[in-house]
Amino acid sequence: MKFLNSHSHCFWESEPSSSLSFTSSSHLSNGSISHNLSSSEALPSLEVISLTKLSSSLEQLLLDSGCDYSDAEIIVEGDPVGVHRCILASRSKFFCELFKKEKGYSEKEGKLGKPKYKMKDLLPYGDVGYEAFLVYLSYVYTGKLKPSPVEVSTCVHSVCAHDSCRPAINFAVELMYASSIFQMPDLVSVFQRRLLNFVGKALAEDVIPILVVAFHCHLSDLVTHSIERVARSDLDSICIDKELPYEVAEKIKLHRRDSQHASELSTPPVDPLREKRIRSIHKALDSDDVELVKLLLSESNITLDEARALHYAAAYCDRKVVTEVLALGMADVNLRNPRGYTVLHIAVMRREPSIIVLLLSKGARASELTSDGQSAVSICRRLTRPKDYHSKTVQGQETNKDRICIDVLEREMRRNPMVGDASVSSQTMADDLHMKLLYLENRVAFARLFFPSEAKLAMVVAQSDTTSEFVGISPSKGSSGNLMEVDLNETPTVQKKRLHSRLESLTKTVNMGRCYFPHCSEVLDKFMEDDLPDLFFLETGTPDEQKIKRMRFMELKDEVHKAFSKDKAELNLSGLTSSSSSSSPKKVGVNHKTRK
Repeated sequence: MKFLNSHSHCFWESEPSSSLSFTSSSHLSNGSISHNLSSSEALPSLEVISLTKLSSSLEQLLLDSGCDYSDAEIIVEGDPVGVHRCILASRSKFFCELFKKEKGYSEKEGKLGKPKYKMKDLLPYGDVGYEAFLVYLSYVYTGKLKPSPVEVSTCVHSVCAHDSCRPAINFAVELMYASSIFQMPDLVSVFQRRLLNFVGKALAEDVIPILVVAFHCHLSDLVTHSIERVARSDLDSICIDKELPYEVAEKIKLHRRDSQHASELSTPPVDPLREKRIRSIHKALDSDDVELVKLLLSESNITLDEARALHYAAAYCDRKVVTEVLALGMADVNLRNPRGYTVLHIAVMRREPSIIVLLLSKGARASELTSDGQSAVSICRRLTRPKDYHSKTVQGQETNKDRICIDVLEREMRRNPMVGDASVSSQTMADDLHMKLLYLENRVAFARLFFPSEAKLAMVVAQSDTTSEFVGISPSKGSSGNLMEVDLNETPTVQKKRLHSRLESLTKTVNMGRCYFPHCSEVLDKFMEDDLPDLFFLETGTPDEQKIKRMRFMELKDEVHKAFSKDKAELNLSGLTSSSSSSSPKKVGVNHKTRK
């Protein structure tokens, strides 16, 4: 069969609809669209059967990896998706124009190959993920709208109905971007109705992405309803200004002012000078200038807590700024904002593990509930997709951030408070500063080798992330790192201060590991005391001794991996982790080529 090339006449130019369905009206129940070929009479049953078969046949082009006759690829989230330009061009004006103007790029220099198009280059705004694009593509090929895959359109909260949680909204938003940008008007209508339904049920902060996509896609009805919903909510003006386009933010403020004038209830007056000073503090935080924050505080009668500076930093600033604000010692880490959210609640919404652990280490209470009864871990679960939560943890590779956030919070909810001296106890470790540093450097290095994501997180929070790769695994790297480096300009007092500072950071790193991964820490403790002297130089000794050392080293890796799995299993067996969340997600939706 000869495919139509990308320069052939586009069907959408001659047909009454660019999204003519190939299916009968029986598919309307699952949200798909169906148009009759004739406006005056229904399709004869023979034509219905023929079109249904055609739809199924075209679907095989997506499902059957053995029938790969695609002539182009679109790269989505790093993975190639094979497409047929004749089909896309006939169904979408966007792709028809794209294929006329651009040939894409080919990785095979000097040879003919499939043209490739990067999804991020096709989108002027918004984002379309891999699974969302496959659902869109399936509709283009078959005329049937598939159900949303549960692994990317639901959350891992045990009691969530998944009818308005953030993953459900985000997936619909992605499909709206695809439908609008790639010019499929009937799909735009479907997802506009779906998003309108979300607006009435979702939390105010979850309406933000709906309002953004409605603004970019010029969906006036959806914009109006979303603005009214946000204007009625208790979202503060800072959040509105930071996360919405200026035009939309101004409409919300105007709507609120009009509502206040129409209301008989008297609202407390706003001090414009005070509001201006608070915004100045926030702008200083945006500039990473904590010294300016201190100056602004000294020149006004506003405190850090009154400016909600720690809430703001946890939401919009990097870890360094949050650390510096905490170091001022003037902010309450468990302070609630007017909506009833603590700083930890705000940080959890951002899902940045280093900031979460930093706040916990400074006394933030994970058990605190919001005004509607949500804990930090339940907020995090409601934001996390099963795909991310259940992603396989591969030893030596980065762990998904969402999963780390949940694990850290659940461990904090379950653990006993750390007591006693913060120093590391070891019978074999001499009471000498350099020996203590040597012990800690090697211990942290082995943790980094086996579980880089978790070790990196502990080091970042402890501010020891600049520690060198200090291990005795390879004799070429030595066993003294930079501890014995001599700086002729460094006085003994300065050197002692530097080493003590390093000791404190490494000790805090080890304690973080003990807190959140106790079984791994037990294995490492035993290894450091019993095996490290022998394994420190793997390539010394007789061949038989070297073989024994290497075998023991491999045993250690296996022991640590089992201990790590045991830590994970304890979380899954916890009452905080639902059985439904810990089970493997079912695969639903287009079964395109398996992602690597």
